[in-house]
Amino acid sequence: MTGARLIVEEYLKTIEEVIATGPYKDDWDTFTDFEVPSWFSRAKFGIFVHWGIYTMPENSNEWYSRNMYIKGMPAYEHHIKTYGNQKDFGYKDFIPVFTGEGFDPVEWIRLFKEAGAKYVMPVAEHHDGFQMYKSSISHYNSWEMGPHRDILGEIRAAAEKEGLVFCTSSHRAEHWFFMGHGKEFDSDIKDPLKRGDFYWPAMPEPDNNDLFSRPYPSEEYLNDWLVRTCEIIDRYKPRILYFDWWIQHEAFRPWLKKLAAYYYNRGIEWGERTAISYKHDAMMFGSGITDIERGKFADPKPYVWQTDTSIARNSWCYTDTLDYKTSKEIIHNLIDVVSKNGNLLLNVGPRADGSIPEQDVKILQEIGAWLQVNGDAIYDSKVWRKSAEGPTKEIEGQFTEACVKEYTKEDFRFTVHGSSLYAFALNYPSNGSIVIRSLAASKDQNLPEFHGIISGISILGFDELPVWSKSPEGLSITTKTVQSDWPVVIRIKMK
Repeated sequence: MTGARLIVEEYLKTIEEVIATGPYKDDWDTFTDFEVPSWFSRAKFGIFVHWGIYTMPENSNEWYSRNMYIKGMPAYEHHIKTYGNQKDFGYKDFIPVFTGEGFDPVEWIRLFKEAGAKYVMPVAEHHDGFQMYKSSISHYNSWEMGPHRDILGEIRAAAEKEGLVFCTSSHRAEHWFFMGHGKEFDSDIKDPLKRGDFYWPAMPEPDNNDLFSRPYPSEEYLNDWLVRTCEIIDRYKPRILYFDWWIQHEAFRPWLKKLAAYYYNRGIEWGERTAISYKHDAMMFGSGITDIERGKFADPKPYVWQTDTSIARNSWCYTDTLDYKTSKEIIHNLIDVVSKNGNLLLNVGPRADGSIPEQDVKILQEIGAWLQVNGDAIYDSKVWRKSAEGPTKEIEGQFTEACVKEYTKEDFRFTVHGSSLYAFALNYPSNGSIVIRSLAASKDQNLPEFHGIISGISILGFDELPVWSKSPEGLSITTKTVQSDWPVVIRIKMK
């Protein structure tokens, strides 16, 4: 038995032992007491980081490793034009030049903290199969190759020093088919492939992505996936573990249950509540944190959830054609998500050398400046009885952020924190006059949504005290000097 195979077999035994002795079993019925960690429900805002070999071309997107082997794809044409034929310069040939000379985890974390983030989630391994951490499972990792650094470990150390909670993600589940198209023509991806090879197993890609699409990944691959993920858990102790798609597939279900039981049992050993963030109903509802990619819920939820999105619309990693969002758009999204009991996980894509692009820095600093003034309405906040007011409706579901929302002076979002009710004016009018209809007065105790006693009203970040009054039409607020291109936060202090 080879060294790598022996490690996997021994790890599988350890996994079974941890499951056998801990309260969580590979059975959803044992997850009934799961609770989202309290720090997560208070944090509201985190930073996702996509950085790996796929960034080296700075072209197309983070799926470059797959698309460069599919004839007709822009990445395929770009690769031949820039690097030559795939049989002469394949994806693996980026590894020696992926040195990360601009990677400075201390500067990364300082920037993320300045942006107002409370947790950080670097990608441990993407679909391409290159591990951004020190591993005993495969030699294709950032410690033994490329930068020759434990990227994940260095980010964790820097994050914990600055008080950011360390989390991480694995996108390994898709790797079983991700390089398969390279076998369809004369490339550097050839059979036979065996465990330990960078491209392994490179199976044919399913025709569709439903829950039962075939072919299925092999048992050998699924065991490898389980062990790789448990190694991340044991070595880096992430407080949240995020999974991308494909773990929802039927083939992964037995292994996913084992992984969840192992992770949650380890968390108990550490004295920490841990949680898995998942998409597509991959886990039994109530056993983890529901995540919506590039989208949101239209209404508030009684459970904590998360949306993951990127600072750019068209890629998760840095490319030379990024379509950046504005900081104002991102702040609007943060406000809307938080008002509905959600967290925003915002992705940043460093350049190939590991440096953060100037535009990303600018956007993050602008978000941080707004949160510095208005953070009391975001952090540690809770949902009010109503999350939103106004004519602009949110679209529910994944991948619904293609169009920028244009909010009106009648659009508000709400949160509560301590003795304050916060109203976010998403588009504060230049004349300084607004009416919040959800706070209307009425003699009929059964009609209005609000019967609280207001002791005072102020505008976060402004010295002027507004003039206000209540009527059956709503709470009217008037200011003379409040002007802002950003959302304005009104603090309504209660007796």
